Amino acid sequence: MYESRGLEPVPDSERVGRVRELFPTWVAANITVLLLTIGAGLVVLHGLNFWQVLAVAATAPVVSYGIVGLVSVAGKRGGAPGMALSRAVFGQRGNLLPGSVIWVARWGWEAVNAVTGSYALLTVLDLLFGVRGGTPLTVVTLLLFVGGTFLVSGLGIGALHWCCRWSAYLFGVFSLLVLGHLVAYTDWGAVFSRPAGPVPLMVVGVGTLVAGAISWAPSAPDFTRYLPCTASARAVVGATVAGAVVVVLPLVVMGAVMADSAPGLARAQDPVSFIGALLPLWLSVPYLLIALVGMLLINAMSMYSAGFTAQTLGFRLPRAWAVALNAVISVVLGALLMLVATGFLDAFVSFLALLGVAFSAWIGVFGADMLRRRSYDGGALLDTSRSSRYWYRGGFAWRAVAGWASGLVVGLLFTRVEWFAGPLADSWPGRHGLGWMLTAVVAALVYGARRPFRTTAHSARRAAAPDRALEAGRGSRRNEERGSGD
Repeated sequence: MYESRGLEPVPDSERVGRVRELFPTWVAANITVLLLTIGAGLVVLHGLNFWQVLAVAATAPVVSYGIVGLVSVAGKRGGAPGMALSRAVFGQRGNLLPGSVIWVARWGWEAVNAVTGSYALLTVLDLLFGVRGGTPLTVVTLLLFVGGTFLVSGLGIGALHWCCRWSAYLFGVFSLLVLGHLVAYTDWGAVFSRPAGPVPLMVVGVGTLVAGAISWAPSAPDFTRYLPCTASARAVVGATVAGAVVVVLPLVVMGAVMADSAPGLARAQDPVSFIGALLPLWLSVPYLLIALVGMLLINAMSMYSAGFTAQTLGFRLPRAWAVALNAVISVVLGALLMLVATGFLDAFVSFLALLGVAFSAWIGVFGADMLRRRSYDGGALLDTSRSSRYWYRGGFAWRAVAGWASGLVVGLLFTRVEWFAGPLADSWPGRHGLGWMLTAVVAALVYGARRPFRTTAHSARRAAAPDRALEAGRGSRRNEERGSGD
């Protein structure tokens, strides 16, 4: 079950993965009680009614995980992690720029999940044994959660697939039990009597959910690189979207229903303890334990990918040690968030907005490149010297870097968070939380400004004969510079 492979592409002989394994993977990637909090926020803070929340919860995962699924197709094409494939787009040195931003953004995502997982463990201890959390216990639960995360992510893709599969089954069973409890004990008259909220705030709600979900895009190829090249791209996208929808839709709607009896769920410093108050003991404890496992797996998947990202940034460490580095950072940031921060949801939503911009700039360029690229040169991905075909000019694919930087700047101009507001944040796109979308569009347009998105004759020949292209790498580097490198 242990995986020793790092950035190197997976050879065809080892690519025995199955598309159906992606479904439980993306189910597990969304098992978090934070979706309950967001659902409650759509009702309490945005004023949406049940049907509007249902529309938001159905739309957001289709949009966001449709993007994630499309990017994940690159994994089966190149057989390498996402940020290693990114070297072909940005250049060996140019890839350090988006790679650094994405790596730092992952710190925040992992810290938020570690905090939520620790709150879940503290709540279970309180419900079962009446143990109230203090600073020492808070730190201990955080260490236990991050330690479990490191164990699973350090073992590799086999352990992740196994854990995701069984957590998906368990989560499905207990979610049905929770749903049954809500159906039986909820005042549905009050739920359905809520007036409709402003439609623009529905757009904001979709944007909030999408912004967090698309952060998985750079990691998506990491989970498809063991698929054979012949795997159906349509099936890959379908399994990704389906795995997200079956979790996001019911959890967000359940959070909205819970908000009727517990409006404080939307603003709680500890969003998990409300679950224990709303559900009977026999149901809340196992549900929180399963959610705890789900949040642990979310962090394990993130750390698994972050280890690859650290390697692409030049950290000459085995993958497991690169994962350990991220684990230490998660403990430090998680402790600060639990012990120092005064508000959870506002900080979380602000983080999601910035996260969406940071990842969308990469998605715009990488996605545009995928429209014309059908293969990746495995040898050149690992060759960081000047002889690499992906060295381009000075190590940079300048048009890709310009597209990424332009998208990032434009996105920040339209973004408003708790501690920052861009000068265009009060415009229509800014008010509706669409900074992430503008980021991706601008990045893609700048990157593709001087060439149509189609497979060139040169890249088609390289796709048909990757081995000959690898042998002729040095001689064809100039042609690459005239192509995607610019």
